[in-house]
Formats: sequence, C-alpha cells, structure tokens
Amino acid sequence: MADPHVVTALRDKRAQLAGLIDGLQDQLREAMIAVDHVDSTLRLFVPDIDLDEIKPKPLPPRYHAFKGQVTRAILAMLRAEGAMDAKAITLRLMAERELNLTDKVLTKAMQKRIGAALRNLRDRQLAASSQGAGGLLLWGLARR
Repeated sequence: MADPHVVTALRDKRAQLAGLIDGLQDQLREAMIAVDHVDSTLRLFVPDIDLDEIKPKPLPPRYHAFKGQVTRAILAMLRAEGAMDAKAITLRLMAERELNLTDKVLTKAMQKRIGAALRNLRDRQLAASSQGAGGLLLWGLARR
C-alpha cells in the first residue's frame, strides 16, 4: 500500500496537469477559430489562394526579448545600482525576467546577449567599462 501523502501529492499533480491540458485545448480551439477567420478573409481578396503554401512561423523562445528590451533593462540597472560586472547583470536580468538561473545553456546565451548589448552601449558612449577585481570588467554609465 502506497503512503497516503504520496497518493495525495500525485492526485494533486494530475489535477494540475489536467487543468493545464484543458487550458491549452481552449487556447488551441481559439487559435484554430482565428485561423479560420483569417483564411475566410484571405479568400475574399484572393479566391483561388492555396492556403497550404503558407508555412507556419515558429514562435520565438520564451526567453526572447523584443528589440531594445535588454538594453533598456541594462541601462535601468546601471542607473539604479551603479557599476556592475556582466555576470551580475546577467543573473539579475534573468531573475527579473523569471528565467531559470540553473539552465547553463540559457545562462550562456544570455551572457552573450548582454555582453553584446554592453559593447554596443560602450560604442554608442552610453556605458563605460573599467577593470574590476578578479579581472572582470565593471560596467557603468558613461560620463557626459
């Protein structure tokens, strides 16, 4: 006989997953209706259109940032905190965006993105770097 707390936890998890599936099915149904409406509208303008030729576009990954979002977040962080190293900026930005801090692949991708944004800010003379402790670059706002 299984422990009652294990059974209770598994029942709760099943209920949670079943609720998630129901919600996703609702979203799928709404998306299919929206596609049908767009198809109908397309047929009004181009009656002989072959809709199978229109390939679906993949969704961007969850951690996708819109244009300028990372730069704005970095500038706000440097205004509020002062000089920081790129690793601290990366971890703070990931925490703010509720990204998984233990995902090494994601962390590496974010470090590259933030490094590129910091170099871009330096090239535009909005940020400046200086040598910090341990050989790390400290980034701060450029003086004007």
